[in-house]
Amino acid sequence: MPLAGSGKSIGVIAGGGQFPFLFCRAARRDGYRVVVTALEGEADPALDQAADECHWVKLGQLGRLISAFRKAGVDQAVMLGQVRKARIFSRHFRPDLKALSLLPRAINVHDDAMLRLFAQALEEEGVVIRESTLFLPWLLVPPGRLSRRQPSKREMKDAEYGFNLAKELGRLDIGQCLVVRSRAVLAVEAIEGTDETIRRGGAYGGGRAVVIKVTKPEQDLRFDLPAIGVGTIEAMIAAGCTCLVVEAGKTICFDREEMLALADRNELAVVALEARK
Repeated sequence: MPLAGSGKSIGVIAGGGQFPFLFCRAARRDGYRVVVTALEGEADPALDQAADECHWVKLGQLGRLISAFRKAGVDQAVMLGQVRKARIFSRHFRPDLKALSLLPRAINVHDDAMLRLFAQALEEEGVVIRESTLFLPWLLVPPGRLSRRQPSKREMKDAEYGFNLAKELGRLDIGQCLVVRSRAVLAVEAIEGTDETIRRGGAYGGGRAVVIKVTKPEQDLRFDLPAIGVGTIEAMIAAGCTCLVVEAGKTICFDREEMLALADRNELAVVALEARK
């Protein structure tokens, strides 16, 4: 049910996973009326019950999304949840006239370039894009060791090497994750996503691979922050990776207690490093 007496509204452009649900609950607790535009084939159907309004759109239906927000009186929104990037090159991508009008302005179809264009188009229509952690700052990972086990000296050498290299790859807007062993790069994330990158890299790591996930140097921190959770640890266990390294203050962690308990049971190290300025 809508929140009685609340004049504040916020929009949610929702992909898959639990992030949209967490945001909806937090925003409504703060007295906001939540209007969701959910991506078909990505977002959970249960979002119909989690929001005050929920409109379903196909990937690429920007005009329909803007229209839904306008009718609901939304002037601020967030973009969150998983979207399988490979769908952009599939029949599931249905760009409407509004979306097609952005393409001539795109330098490339890399993640950040397209997301910035998308955000800019919304802001031109009067919808300001806010940071995805607006009501959920506790999701961001603090600096330091998070797991019970301290990374070994070998793992820390790979962590520092991989962290800096991941930043350089991020400068090219390729991906956020790579897998390293003995300062050799085993896998680099492209369109397949983090879990598949972990599986691919771990297959070459001989049970000693280190996974690194960071933000891109020019990344817009309002959206597409690196995210980890139980699934990340499960992928590492299956692939034989021993250490997870993320960027402190710029990485979202879901189900942190459950994730770290699983890491501890399997003697995996998890550490958050701060980027050098």
